Amino acid sequence: MNIARDRIANVLRDRGQQVRADWVERELPVRVDLAKHVGLLATLRLDPADLVDTSSP
Repeated sequence: MNIARDRIANVLRDRGQQVRADWVERELPVRVDLAKHVGLLATLRLDPADLVDTSSP
């Protein structure tokens, strides 16, 4: 399952984590594979279930 990189960045910005959001936008692909990046999401303290969007292929 994939999620939009922008969704991750927006959640981080909402938390006041601008630097991390900028890094996510520079380093991650436009569509982020949850299985491949589960460790990174855990490090960022993001729950993949909260990030999944309905437009994922």
